[in-house]
Amino acid sequence: MIQQVEEVLNKLRPFLQRDGGDCELVDVEDGIVKLRLMGACGSCPSSTITLKAGIERALVEEVPGIVEVEQVF
Repeated sequence: MIQQVEEVLNKLRPFLQRDGGDCELVDVEDGIVKLRLMGACGSCPSSTITLKAGIERALVEEVPGIVEVEQVF
């Protein structure tokens, strides 16, 4: 499952990096992906929207068993 999550994140990374940010996979546990937003994404006021509406939606759609994405600091 971690490999599938990484594959989806690798598709999304160019969009984050274009805005000066990135994300790091911390853990996957019981269908919950734990991510750390870095760079500009870590301090952006829209990071929650990016996390939930963008990253979470893509992971839930593309990786069976993923139910949620949480941001860790």
